[in-house]
Amino acid sequence: MNPSQFYPSDLSSNFCVYAADSSVLPIANHFSEQLQVQLFTYQTISDPYLLGFAFVFVYQGALAQIIQTGKSAPGPVTASFLQGKTTHRLKFGGGKGQMIAKAVGLNKGLRPSVLDATAGLAQDAFVLASLGCELILLERSPIIAELIASALRESQGTDIQEITSRMTLNTVNACGWINGQADKVADVIYLDPMYPHSDKTALVKKEMRLFHTLVGESSDDAELLSAALKKARYRVVVKRPRKGETIQGIQPAHQILGKSCRYDIYPLQRLENLK
Repeated sequence: MNPSQFYPSDLSSNFCVYAADSSVLPIANHFSEQLQVQLFTYQTISDPYLLGFAFVFVYQGALAQIIQTGKSAPGPVTASFLQGKTTHRLKFGGGKGQMIAKAVGLNKGLRPSVLDATAGLAQDAFVLASLGCELILLERSPIIAELIASALRESQGTDIQEITSRMTLNTVNACGWINGQADKVADVIYLDPMYPHSDKTALVKKEMRLFHTLVGESSDDAELLSAALKKARYRVVVKRPRKGETIQGIQPAHQILGKSCRYDIYPLQRLENLK
């Protein structure tokens, strides 16, 4: 894998890896070599905020995080499934009544397999896994994928290990991976591509600010949708902003609308046929 394909060419001079203790040195060293960026350790500097890089990928204990330095920088970003919004959503999200569950087709006891081709921080994938679905996650950015991998490692030996055991992560370009498969890849393919950022909107949450900087906007949405429609067994689901444009090409058969987002549904055959 050539890491330069997955983040802006000038980012390597503003991005480094930091190992906060001896236990994480091997994995931190491997990741820094993979990305071809500098590695710093607790032995050379105690505070990663003082390294002088715009972004620092920090390994500390079981969980990795990205911190952004500088004035007005947002707080650390992780993909942890054991804290924050993910835990709250697991306890109080509404189970099969959630929009994403309805969009994917979790009704009448059905548990379709799902390919999440744009995993991001894997929050939606975790919700579907918590409802019993088997998930394959694709994430093209090795930086974001490593956050997910760290969160999966953190979950080992905890109450949610059964859930995360249903999540399999691959660091690949989704279009290439899907097109390269000889057979259908999942009952449902789920897409949540990066939507173009508008300067007119209010300050977006820190995770999205990070994504726009480190990953950039999607430029292959139409190609990805086309590939998904060929390799899903029952349906393709696309998450969009409520008032956002549909992906160019075939139009969805119907939509599920929420307050800030919607799900465009592209049925291929009746989910009731799922055995």
